[in-house]
Amino acid sequence: MNKIAGTRKSGQSSAPRAQHQDGAAEAQQESGGATPTREEIIAFIAREREAQSGEGATGRRPAKISKREIARAFDIKGADRIALKQMLKELEQDGAIERRRKGLHRAGLLPVTVLADFYTRDRDGDFLAAPVNWDEASGRAPKIIVPVLHRKRPGVPQPGIGDRALLRVEPIPDAKPNEPSYTGRVVKLLERAKTQILGIFRQNPGGGGRVAPIDKRNASRGELDVLPGQEGEARDGDLVAVEMLRTGRLGLTSARVRERIGAFESERAVSLIAIHSHKIPNVFSPSALTEAEQAGAADMSGRADWRKIPFVTIDPADAKDHDDAVEAEPDPDPGNPGGFVLRVAIADVAAYVRLGSALDREALTRGNSVYFPDRVVPMLPERISNDLCSLRPREDRPALAARIVIAADGHKLSHDFHRVMIRSEAKLSYPQAQAAIDGAPDETTGLLVEPVLAPLYDAYAALKRARDQRSPLELNLPERKILLNTEGTVDRVVIPERLDAHRLIEEFMILANVCAAETLEAKRQPLIYRAHDEPSLEKLNNLAEFLSTIGIKLAKGQVLRPEQFNGILAQVRDTENEHLVNEIVLRTQAQAEYVVENYGHFGLNLHRYAHFTSPIRRYADLIVHRALIAALDLGTDGLTPASRAELPEIAAQISAAERRAMAAERETVERLIAAHLADKIGASFEGRISGATRAGLFIRLADTGADGFIPASMLGDDYFRHDERLHALVGSRTGKMHRLGDIVTVKLVEAAPLAGALRFEMVTGGAPGARAPKAAAKRAAKKYGRR
Repeated sequence: MNKIAGTRKSGQSSAPRAQHQDGAAEAQQESGGATPTREEIIAFIAREREAQSGEGATGRRPAKISKREIARAFDIKGADRIALKQMLKELEQDGAIERRRKGLHRAGLLPVTVLADFYTRDRDGDFLAAPVNWDEASGRAPKIIVPVLHRKRPGVPQPGIGDRALLRVEPIPDAKPNEPSYTGRVVKLLERAKTQILGIFRQNPGGGGRVAPIDKRNASRGELDVLPGQEGEARDGDLVAVEMLRTGRLGLTSARVRERIGAFESERAVSLIAIHSHKIPNVFSPSALTEAEQAGAADMSGRADWRKIPFVTIDPADAKDHDDAVEAEPDPDPGNPGGFVLRVAIADVAAYVRLGSALDREALTRGNSVYFPDRVVPMLPERISNDLCSLRPREDRPALAARIVIAADGHKLSHDFHRVMIRSEAKLSYPQAQAAIDGAPDETTGLLVEPVLAPLYDAYAALKRARDQRSPLELNLPERKILLNTEGTVDRVVIPERLDAHRLIEEFMILANVCAAETLEAKRQPLIYRAHDEPSLEKLNNLAEFLSTIGIKLAKGQVLRPEQFNGILAQVRDTENEHLVNEIVLRTQAQAEYVVENYGHFGLNLHRYAHFTSPIRRYADLIVHRALIAALDLGTDGLTPASRAELPEIAAQISAAERRAMAAERETVERLIAAHLADKIGASFEGRISGATRAGLFIRLADTGADGFIPASMLGDDYFRHDERLHALVGSRTGKMHRLGDIVTVKLVEAAPLAGALRFEMVTGGAPGARAPKAAAKRAAKKYGRR
């Protein structure tokens, strides 16, 4: 069993191994040496995971619990292992256990360190918390009880309702249904509860006014009453943050304006709503700004001189920072005919953002940069991100670089890392680089085609062969981009063309990320992985049921690899089901996260993967840079033993920050689109059904990508039931079906820009009853009492 921090010396005792042996003996004693029962297997898995919770605190990597470990524990041999395999499969199908991170877990089991929100107290006054990142497919989120400390201890944080914290949790044996199943201890308090609510202020003629909350959860409370003298500097129509003062049974809740954020009509207001509602830090502390301004350019000390290597940066045309540069050349080694030497240089952010500094604390709090259509909330101040760490052309810049040798078929032969000084040859955009290689160079790229760009594209061709052989998941779901006009409102929505220039940079970055993870593992250096779990058995079974409705057979209980998903997608390419199947396959996938316990990246079909290539905008990459510096003795600004112990907490924190950013970006787009369509009430649009629930249908418009809703009650003179297997609403009387992916025409009947909500009516769409079996329609009519 590997340790997360450091290496075990020879002859050192192994407490975890002893724990496993004790658990095995107990398991054999329970089963009497016979084939274990379902309950005994579940109990063994739970006992092992509980034992490992103490193991995680010591820095050791928890062991994998698989069929092999269970067979060894219960002394199951030979043909009896077939029966064990079948029993484990049935336990998974029944939801009693889960297969996560290449190992078995009792269903619904939380990790040792979890990010959680405090939402109430129990009758004894102790806090109840719920995990922030919980897959609803696993059932209701477990409750965590956090006992109140009646005596305040120095250095121990005291939480409150609404706070978010990192907790160390332990399962409660024999927890009853609907009662807490874990106890928790606060490791770090991340966010203090705030009673602020965002809303639009409407001024009363005689002073004071009303505030309409913009958040959907708070909107249900109704308007808030702002008395004269409590309106601060707010003016009619302003976006404001208010503090609730009184909540009573009668009358409106009183509130006081704490902050005037700005006029809602302004071009910055829409993204400000998301920034404030999700509590995204957007103002740098004075100490962080001072550190950034006082930072000086890095010198050559401890660096190799790579300034004569013809690096180029290739980025979006509107990019302001350039943190990665690439170069390739044919490998001069005669033993590697047709091979290449690649170099990927990444801005050396660790040289400027020192561990524990104000800049470092600010970057960790933010976790990542957040990108809105009208602005960017950066992880680091512009002095760092857009100046000192931006790999500008013809300027000396420090970098951490990977030198990678690949064979003609694209597979990697060797790699190493260096701390260097580079001087980029040119700053190119994706279309500019692609045009040059396609025979239309401009004055910048004309002299770069043969010596610089051609070797890059040749190396990419080799990497693509290796990628095709690896067969990562290849979904075809184009992304839309919102373009704003000078007033900050939507001008148009476009689907940017996907070029080989995009794929080239993507493949170079993926390869460098793999090299970083492999180097750190080889050096036994702790790191934060970028991991993506395989789909759950429940989601795979749902996928199999759906595919059967369009004539594609997929055995239930089958474990799929990315290449098998690609085979499914290939079967529907250029058919009416292509978009639908791509959407369903996407929803089958788990969500990627940052972890210290590696379980691979399913989507990329890689065993180890770590983010290394964007330290300007992701804190995870900065951690990997520091880990490489420490592992390869490249300086004094690497990870320290103390900082290594914090990696599990940091991984949980930045995973939550990433989800926060995604939600804020999505909501901003929804509000912008709703405002754009607000003057088009009554207009008809073509779209697709993007979701089917018991409550109604979600519709995504074809031209703008806007999402809206049609309540089931407005679908016609029928009672529509939700068929999960078909991902559809089916009429109980007529059998008419509205199915995920169907093309429909809808009419816009309501637009609410504040909430980012659109409501439609169905104009045309839905398959006739022939698509639904008549017997099923009759059964539904009888069940629901509709004829």
